[in-house]
Amino acid sequence: MSVGDGTMSLMDALREVLKNATIADGVTKGLRESCKKLDKREALLCVLAESTDEKNIPKLVEALCKEHNINLIKIDDAKKLGEWTGLCKIDKEGLARKVERCSCAD
Repeated sequence: MSVGDGTMSLMDALREVLKNATIADGVTKGLRESCKKLDKREALLCVLAESTDEKNIPKLVEALCKEHNINLIKIDDAKKLGEWTGLCKIDKEGLARKVERCSCAD
């Protein structure tokens, strides 16, 4: 991320969006709750972790997003998504500890 000219990568921007949405209580975390939101067409954006144990999860989420025309962004690590959505403890130094995996968020 470059501070001087205001440019940042897609992942940095996504992390900031998820952090702000989590603060405003606007993030649905987890497969079950995310699928409910996707099916009701209440989600504007879906973030999917590709490092899931179950191979049918990405197929389900991708199909729901495609059917309802919801934007989908894939990231590589479920722990990273868990940290970005607040599924962790923050220690005194501001570092994430005890991060839980999150397969899907919207």
